[in-house]
Amino acid sequence: MTIDTEIPHATIDEAVSSLDLRTKIRLLSGARMFSLHGDTSIGLEEIVMSDGPTGVRGEAVVGGRPSCLLPNATLIAQTWNRNVLAEVGELLAEEAQDQQTHIVLGPTINLHRTPLGGRLFECFSEDPYLTGVLAAAYVSALQAKGIGASPKHFLANESETQRTTVDCVVDERSLRELYLLPFEIVEQDATPWTVMASYNGVNGTTATEHDELINGVLKSEWGFDGLVMSDWFATKRAAESANAGLDLVMPGPDTVWDRGLEKAVRAGHVSEATIDDHVRRLLTLAARVGAFPTARSWPKDIARPDSDKRREQLRRIAAEGMTVLKNDGGVLPLTPGTGTVAVIGRHATDTVAQGGGSARVRPPHVVSIAEGLESALGTDSVTLVDGVETRTRLMAVPPSMVRDPESGEQGIRVRAFDEAGELLESRHIEVAELEVAEDGWLAGAHRIELSADVALPAPARMRVGVIGPGDWTVATSGHTESFTITPHQGPGGGLHRPKSHASVVPLEAGARITATTGHHYEMRIIGLVVTSAPRSSAAAISEAVEAAAGADTAVVVVGNTQEQETEGQDQKTLALPGDQDALVAAVAAVARRTVVIVNAASPVLMPWIDDVDAVLFAGLPGQEAGDAVAAALTGAIEPAGRLVTTFPRHDGEGPAWDPNPTAGRLSYSEGTAIGYRGWHRDQADPLFWFGHGLGYASWDYQEARVHQMEGTIVRGVEVTLTNIGTRHGRETVQVYRVPRDPADPVRLIGWSQVSLGPGEHDTVQVTCDHRPQRVWDPAERRWHQLPGGTIVIARGLGDVRASLPVDSGQEG
Repeated sequence: MTIDTEIPHATIDEAVSSLDLRTKIRLLSGARMFSLHGDTSIGLEEIVMSDGPTGVRGEAVVGGRPSCLLPNATLIAQTWNRNVLAEVGELLAEEAQDQQTHIVLGPTINLHRTPLGGRLFECFSEDPYLTGVLAAAYVSALQAKGIGASPKHFLANESETQRTTVDCVVDERSLRELYLLPFEIVEQDATPWTVMASYNGVNGTTATEHDELINGVLKSEWGFDGLVMSDWFATKRAAESANAGLDLVMPGPDTVWDRGLEKAVRAGHVSEATIDDHVRRLLTLAARVGAFPTARSWPKDIARPDSDKRREQLRRIAAEGMTVLKNDGGVLPLTPGTGTVAVIGRHATDTVAQGGGSARVRPPHVVSIAEGLESALGTDSVTLVDGVETRTRLMAVPPSMVRDPESGEQGIRVRAFDEAGELLESRHIEVAELEVAEDGWLAGAHRIELSADVALPAPARMRVGVIGPGDWTVATSGHTESFTITPHQGPGGGLHRPKSHASVVPLEAGARITATTGHHYEMRIIGLVVTSAPRSSAAAISEAVEAAAGADTAVVVVGNTQEQETEGQDQKTLALPGDQDALVAAVAAVARRTVVIVNAASPVLMPWIDDVDAVLFAGLPGQEAGDAVAAALTGAIEPAGRLVTTFPRHDGEGPAWDPNPTAGRLSYSEGTAIGYRGWHRDQADPLFWFGHGLGYASWDYQEARVHQMEGTIVRGVEVTLTNIGTRHGRETVQVYRVPRDPADPVRLIGWSQVSLGPGEHDTVQVTCDHRPQRVWDPAERRWHQLPGGTIVIARGLGDVRASLPVDSGQEG
């Protein structure tokens, strides 16, 4: 459904003039955690938001209705395909429509400044141009269906350590050429209806109070006519943020604006005209999403998250973004009937489909990699072997493993008691975790009890415990334990990555587990943990080696978990968690052929890279994970993805590494030389370059030339491509500009894609964008065109196919 987003300016002005100051200020704070106030006097409906960007979660952090779980943002970005990003935006819009949600809080368009960033999985790329163009396609498609987007986090929110207080110190040129550029592209190419201001400070001023960035650059210079909202709990001061251009404080209803903004206006610290501008922007947003002046109608024929349509879409998108990093001897693709396969590794069965934090989605299912490969290759051909432990923080028990003791249904029983021990309410919960929020049904409980019967096929030693902060007592047959779990520091410390505690106990089949906790000061997620008892790495590796030695191919599945890739916390190393590197090395030493699947979104170290035959970087593939991996490995869908981040060989390498502030300040001392820009400047050789990806075809590049110039700006490049391989393939032709001045970094300026069968050829035209070909002059506070230099045409910066001088545009 497409709605009319024509803004009724007269209606908006009339509505603003009819409201008193107190009412106007009330509208500028959230009504609840994910909704805004309505006002019947002006025909304003409640506006509902949902976290994104890879699924429409709804208002509940956990336990809400099942929603489509898309591949993570970097995996989608690895397609380098604007059409895929538009398809993602359209899919998310339909999911939002189905949930009667007006705004999806995404996309996240901060950059991969350091590979240690905990939230890299949620961002597109280390390159600002690639990020901006892909984000614009996503935003345009989302908003075309009347659902608002909210590009975030404005600005310089590239790490999670001390994210609510850190002051990011960034020179003006780097701000313009890198960190502002994705937002500028999205504003110019897609006109987003909202933008979200970040927690951190920028050069001494907190982002929600940054007049120069919000009023100056975003609203005045770029002409942004949408609404600027705060990140959740990010607004610190009333008058300063209102005057700086912030339009909406989230969440509500108790905010610094609700408490102090009216007083600031009456004292003359904020003009009522400023408040009116904020309200106009709010009502403009409401008109665009169909909440003012009349309520929209919601479609009722949206495909379900587990429908064949959605499953095909999500499988295809994930598989197309997967990247073949290595493929010696053409080991890939694997085909049914080519021999026995040993599938090894904990991530084969405990496949990680999404990162941790506020973007979590409850999917209808997650197809494990083991399930996908058994389905594609045949159960008779596949031997499944568990690997080494990968988690220290445990997840809630899968709902299929527990039954409600009262109803016998899949899930758990939750009961709330008052101070006298009287039962307040008892509910069946379909999953094994739930949110305890200030406005939820458990908010007034003095004691909360979780209980479940465990559906074990036979007695076993299991880890039994809970997740979530609080004082806990856990009891099962023959075992009672009391302990305290503390929250993480910072906003959402009990929500985004709740800590766990569990002990190994013998469980009978059908054993009952009861966990009780008291009131806690923090919003939190709580839940039950039941999982297999850990075993030694030595035993796991020994079993894997035996299986690998007897198979024709060993497929080792390794990766990160939500402990490494999560909101609220950065990584300390790029090494795979646990003893996974030792597992790969041991398997590779005995296997005839070794294929490694990396189930991670951000770069990982690969000390075993020279000893294995093939590596598929599979990302966090979403709900269809296993089927997408199987399609990529067998060639049913070509994994033609290209990396969006440079992979170092070792910890500590690269132009920007440490995300940890010093005395509260994080200096972006590398300037404009982040990612491949810095690697190229230093003439270093990373493990894998930005843009790398082999696919399953081979390509010949001929007759490259610059065919269109505008001053010193390259506007168009063309090159003739021939598929010299034996399989149909998709190629991503990348164009970079290497400036004449070595102090200026190389930068991506355009790309194009072509699909050809074996022996086919085509002349590919690449449109180049002027925006990454500019240099910001801080002294004059304006842009200059890059002079001269060289154009590089490449399959990735590690595989350059042609170099052309900018000045003459001669063939190369």
